[in-house]
Amino acid sequence: MESLAKSHYDTYGEHAVQEGSKTSFLVYKNHTYRTIPTESVAYFTLKFGGIVLVAMDGKEYTLNYSLEHIQHLVSSRQFFRLNRQYLVNFSAVAEAEHYFARKLLVKLIIPTTEKLLVSKEKASSFLHWLENR
Repeated sequence: MESLAKSHYDTYGEHAVQEGSKTSFLVYKNHTYRTIPTESVAYFTLKFGGIVLVAMDGKEYTLNYSLEHIQHLVSSRQFFRLNRQYLVNFSAVAEAEHYFARKLLVKLIIPTTEKLLVSKEKASSFLHWLENR
């Protein structure tokens, strides 16, 4: 039997999902349901009190998951939690540069309205993730 510590239930508690194994997200927009493959996700962000999935094409979709829950559903090899507001896909990272107080400024291939900062405490693990994934 699958360990409950390594599985998470979807929003409705109907299906267990193995940690790091979610391959797509079901989204609803303009009266239509569609699936977004995980590899097509540029990043997840906290916006207006809810979680938004931003696809590689720049389209945004609202999700009914917490960012922490999503972090456990997707592969840690593919996604990194930059800070409390952003979980980014490796494929969406364009570059990272040193910023004030030993922080890192991350730039994505999709423009963002905010500066994506990695704290000095997480900076070395982020660089390690970029190099060794």
